[in-house]
Amino acid sequence: MNHVSPGSALIDPVARARALGPEIAAAADDIERDQTIPEPLLTHIHDARLARMLLPRSVGGDQVEPWIYFRAIEEIARHDGSVGWNLFVANSAALIAPFIPLETARTIFADPRATIAWGPPNQCVATAEPGGYRVTGEWHFASGNRQATWMGAHCPVIEPDGSRRLNRAGRPTIRTLLFRKEHTVPIHDWNTIGMRGTASEGYRVSDLFVPEAFSGTREDPSLRRDPSPLYAFTMQGLYAVGVSAVASGIASAMLDAFTALACEKVPRGLQRLADSPVVQAGVARQEARIGAARGWLTDILKDIWTTARDTAPIDLNARLRVRLGCAHAIETAVAVADYVYKAAGTSAIFLGTPFERRFRDIHTLSQQIQSRDSHFEAVGRAMFNGDPDELFL
Repeated sequence: MNHVSPGSALIDPVARARALGPEIAAAADDIERDQTIPEPLLTHIHDARLARMLLPRSVGGDQVEPWIYFRAIEEIARHDGSVGWNLFVANSAALIAPFIPLETARTIFADPRATIAWGPPNQCVATAEPGGYRVTGEWHFASGNRQATWMGAHCPVIEPDGSRRLNRAGRPTIRTLLFRKEHTVPIHDWNTIGMRGTASEGYRVSDLFVPEAFSGTREDPSLRRDPSPLYAFTMQGLYAVGVSAVASGIASAMLDAFTALACEKVPRGLQRLADSPVVQAGVARQEARIGAARGWLTDILKDIWTTARDTAPIDLNARLRVRLGCAHAIETAVAVADYVYKAAGTSAIFLGTPFERRFRDIHTLSQQIQSRDSHFEAVGRAMFNGDPDELFL
């Protein structure tokens, strides 16, 4: 197959992802079993620059619009949810680049295969020292860490006098410390029912000193270095876009697989599934549901893009719209997957079918923080009283 050469700006990332689809699908069983992306697929993914879609151009990235990013990740996830997930996480981690010194970002991403992996913040803290920070601790849910070249740790900061460092809002700041992967010890604890290929396992570091230049904070979009409407979106918002894309890709692939099955399957004592008015109406409704959710989120992202500024962060209303569109897209995708699993009957329960792994994957995704039903409550609360939970918007 033909692969995109590094630096090409003429090929749509969605087309790059689509071109890799058959190769991703062929490797899916190996990815789930071995919990890593094998060669030569990994090289082809990097050649197609699919881990650099959200990386700034200032450090060799493609800096694509968020709706194009959504469609590219969705296309990848159609063929394997774990690969889609790891690439959305790699792109999300690359969003730290505008928040660290330019030379640091260029050091990290000079390698065209560079990716960062990290786990969410926990109880570990970083102690400020002259020139940097010292940290000991462990983190979990570090998706894609087996392919990563750099790792990160999100930590509250303890000042030399024992006080907590506060951000501009007067809250304890969370600082991201970046270090080469060889400084970590892996914790092999990713034994899940789905998304097994992500290897979203843990890691630990001990008494590690991280220079100030290799740290930054993601919590305030106004602190970023690179001007662009892309970076006016909050990191949490773009993270939710990635999860939505993976969910939509998995559910769309299940629906396509069921449509193909219905053209062949004749249940005992019944007519061909495709000839059943119930099945026909059901498939049509699910196609409309997932297409509407995708289209609404795309419209939200495009509309915000047209008014987003190069430097000022998007406003509260825009953040609410992104969160609501993503929450709706994820909820819709899970519902479509559930419809397909039930409608396919026993054809969905056997290992190796187009349904069972995707069903396990999307229900593992549905337990992730971006998929919480409470996001609807947070948006509704903010719509009425303007009091958002900033962590998730």
